Amino acid sequence: MEMDMDMDEKPKYGEPKKFDPDFKGPIQNRGCTDIICCILFIVAIVGYLAVGILAWTHGDTRKVIYPTDSMGQFCGQGKLQKQPLLFYFNMMKCASPMVLLEFQCPTPQVCVEACPNRTMTLLTAFAKKTDWEYYKSYCREDPGVKPVPQILQEKLCPAYLISSKPFLQRCFPSLGKKGEVITVGDQETFNDGDKIRDAKDLVAGMKNATIVMEGRQVAMKIFEDYTKSWYWILICLLIAVVLSLIFIVLLRYLAGIMVWVMIIMVIAVVAYGIGHCSVKYVSLKDTPGANITLQQLGFQPDFSVYLHIRQTWLAFIIILAILEFIIIILLIFLRNRIRIAVELMKEASRAVGFVMSSLFYPIFTFLLLTIVITYWAVTAVFLSTSSEPVYKVFNETVCEHSRETCIPENFSLSDMKKDCPRSECLFAFYGGETPYHKYLIFLQFYNVFLFFWCANFVTALGQMTLAGAFASYYWARSKPNDMPAFPLFASLGRSLRYHTGSLAFGSLILAIVQIIRVLLEYIDHKLKGAENKFAKFLMCCLKCCFWCLEKFIKFMNRNAYIMVAIYGKNFCRSACDAFFLLMRNVIRVVVLDKVTDFILFLGKLLIVGLVGIFAFFFFSGHTDAFKGARPSLHYYWVPILTVLVGSYLIAHGFFSVYAMCVDTLFLCFCEDLERNDGTASRPYYMTTELRDILMKDTDAAQTLT
Repeated sequence: MEMDMDMDEKPKYGEPKKFDPDFKGPIQNRGCTDIICCILFIVAIVGYLAVGILAWTHGDTRKVIYPTDSMGQFCGQGKLQKQPLLFYFNMMKCASPMVLLEFQCPTPQVCVEACPNRTMTLLTAFAKKTDWEYYKSYCREDPGVKPVPQILQEKLCPAYLISSKPFLQRCFPSLGKKGEVITVGDQETFNDGDKIRDAKDLVAGMKNATIVMEGRQVAMKIFEDYTKSWYWILICLLIAVVLSLIFIVLLRYLAGIMVWVMIIMVIAVVAYGIGHCSVKYVSLKDTPGANITLQQLGFQPDFSVYLHIRQTWLAFIIILAILEFIIIILLIFLRNRIRIAVELMKEASRAVGFVMSSLFYPIFTFLLLTIVITYWAVTAVFLSTSSEPVYKVFNETVCEHSRETCIPENFSLSDMKKDCPRSECLFAFYGGETPYHKYLIFLQFYNVFLFFWCANFVTALGQMTLAGAFASYYWARSKPNDMPAFPLFASLGRSLRYHTGSLAFGSLILAIVQIIRVLLEYIDHKLKGAENKFAKFLMCCLKCCFWCLEKFIKFMNRNAYIMVAIYGKNFCRSACDAFFLLMRNVIRVVVLDKVTDFILFLGKLLIVGLVGIFAFFFFSGHTDAFKGARPSLHYYWVPILTVLVGSYLIAHGFFSVYAMCVDTLFLCFCEDLERNDGTASRPYYMTTELRDILMKDTDAAQTLT
């Protein structure tokens, strides 16, 4: 009785596939899947285009490039084209903490042609005609014949001028030192129109104004570096493309040899990095100032400063040494598995050989991702600059209307001006009170969410397309006679025609998890100053859990797309079938599939390492060979980091073809074992060499467990 009950029970991980004489690879007669999600995705894309049009209509990138005067006008633009610099009437007002909150000094500001090169007061300049003509160029408007008290009361002109120099498109006092005493224009004091002040009183105001603008200046310098080095960055990335293609082609014909060559070269490149960093560390031993710690140095916008500190090179040595140790240990323990993975790589090479167009498919994916990233970045910039100038009341004394919103055109006749006669209506920041501005944060959120969704969709399309092409190879008895004429294009057509909804469904799930991770990072950033240990612990646990969840979803999506490409079922059914198939072959997954991923990762590291070493010596100027061609840069780490990231993405794109091929062949291999038994009536589709080595290793692993 008990035996009958056991016989009726379904297997824990679903029914194994049964022999089907009509099954010959990817199903041709299929229908559309996940139609609701397809419609939702199309509606979301239309909404995304509407958000972009709305942002481009309201946005103005000048708001993040040019300084703004008290009337909200851009210095150096329009009618102020000849006045590119911003001048503060009273720099000491910038010492207010409100500067860091509202990003604007509570003092009148005007756009000027040049910074003042003299130090004088309004009273002394008014008495001398030549000085007065010079002084009026720093006034908000021509005071005419108004007396000095009225000019000061209406704040038409500054109470004093101080010899200044342009910095960050703004005029800052030219401070110097006599011993330990701060001076301005060789004087230890200056007259502000009311009394004699020390030059050191200007320091606090200059510091706050500099903090506000420093981040913008760093961004502008980075942008300038890109304009000077983009040509050389493209050359480095082209080198990465050539190297990746060379490795892929060599893998096609010399898979076994190339795997071991890659492993040895990765170890050699990392070892060279350790040696180079060690030489730098030793050479800085007696250099003055090189022994300070990174904590003492603090944050510096010029990252090249860190390369003159010994502790920086010591950190590089430790990181590279740990990486080298991990790679060597893994190779020792996985030496037998690598031999097996090489056989699977050979089979993947044969598949790629029959579908050579697959090598160039990553270029198509890269172009689509470039469009998605560019659209997101441009929309984000225009959304962030689509606000309107907001004016607020600033007063030197206590006033009930301080920091209230005002309108500069009729402020002089308003009740606020009557209640606070010495107040001014000045530009404060960019914002707005219209419905559009109130929901601007939601538009930014929508922009980020659709970016994740579209980027994941493009990646998913590539995975399903390659999976369909390589499945056509595996399930063909006579290769290439039983394969479609153009397997890659046939697979791409099936994916877009029938499975856009399934692609949108899988990428939507992943996008939701990714946006949750972004929100957790934002909340964690806001809680940095919190002392609640439990909140920090909970946040850490949530971030860890969602990181693991994202990795799992990516893994399941990848295998689900393979099953969709083969059988044409909906996303949920395909994900379930893929999961059960993997669980029925869990030992093979652990033993083999991840080892090939490790080998391909080493290949990516090798490409990045070789191109990165070349970029470092070229852009840093540490060798005389490139000094004539090297562009002059503010931060040479900008193009180097760009090349490293770009090289990894390029290598990942090309090697992802092999990774997708291996994953597809692996799932097909598992199904082949369930459908067929190797007899004359039910022969295997896999090669004899692959079957022997996979079966032998699986049996050994099962014996050990």
